[in-house]
Amino acid sequence: MEIHYKNIVLRDMRESDIEDEIRWNTVETQWALWDAPWEMEEELHGFDPEEHRKKELEWIGVRKPDHRLSLEIDTADGVHIGSVSAYCIDDDFDWYKLNTEDDRRKINWAVGIEINESAYWSNGWGTQALTAFVKYHLEDGYSNLYTQTWSGNLRMIGLAEKLGFVECCRKDKIRLVRGERYDGLTFRLDEAAFHAFLTGEERDNA
Repeated sequence: MEIHYKNIVLRDMRESDIEDEIRWNTVETQWALWDAPWEMEEELHGFDPEEHRKKELEWIGVRKPDHRLSLEIDTADGVHIGSVSAYCIDDDFDWYKLNTEDDRRKINWAVGIEINESAYWSNGWGTQALTAFVKYHLEDGYSNLYTQTWSGNLRMIGLAEKLGFVECCRKDKIRLVRGERYDGLTFRLDEAAFHAFLTGEERDNA
């Protein structure tokens, strides 16, 4: 599967991505300072490249559902820069494991983005990728869309608000990041605001 939007492509994972992921978990690790850093320090410390390579090769061979919950991000000229993904959250905005009997279009989905190549943290790459992923979900009938971050990640907060996500839950001081306490934030997508954003994007590019 490939989704083309402006200057990015969302696509299924391929074998050549694995070496990028290993580099992102061993050398180019700046992204981990912002994406769930309360978990990532331990995960990076215990990262096993060979185990990761084996796991990802197995994943590539698995038949994917018609509606993808994760896709890789390329620039239009083929540079692999990160990924987008979605996961289930309950009515208390906590993660839970998807069950086979769940009606996927009715449960709550949190969408997220990782731009692992720090050279691409500006110029709108993240905005384009997350916009394309949100559009993909809405067009497939997935309308209960959320995104989550922490109060210290101002870049992600700004991206969420730009796309029309509105804060709906704040859990005080639940995230410990580099010795400081931060709030856990959940935003719900306002579809009207998102479509207004899209209209503005189309008008600006006309």
